[in-house]
Amino acid sequence: MTTTAPELVVSSLDYDRLDAMIAALPLEQRAAGEALAAELARARVVEPAELPADRVSMRSTVCFESTHEHHPSRLTLVYPHQVGTHADQISVLAPVGTALLGLKVGDSIDWTLPGGEVTRVRILGIDYQPEREGKLHL
Repeated sequence: MTTTAPELVVSSLDYDRLDAMIAALPLEQRAAGEALAAELARARVVEPAELPADRVSMRSTVCFESTHEHHPSRLTLVYPHQVGTHADQISVLAPVGTALLGLKVGDSIDWTLPGGEVTRVRILGIDYQPEREGKLHL
């Protein structure tokens, strides 16, 4: 769960796809799905064309740092079935993946990892965001 909760903004397309994905998750992924559902429940939902360019959306390539890593990471936020199709991807169901969704550049969020350790994730930049590039239906 989060201990610091910055505003989240997600596109209606991402919201609908993620909501459907959560509903269809197998039992072993339900806990991760519940964490994602809790974040979606507090998000402000906007049309894809209205998503600010500095917000992390699905398929965004994000540069971020976390307190459990010793260097910045650059990963693309993807759906679970897409993990492994390219290098440098993170599933939205991974704890840090869930934490990234909807944040803006400069935001930080405290996030509890599966072992109970709390990490702080901070968005340093967004190299690619589909909505910013006019790809509103990816």
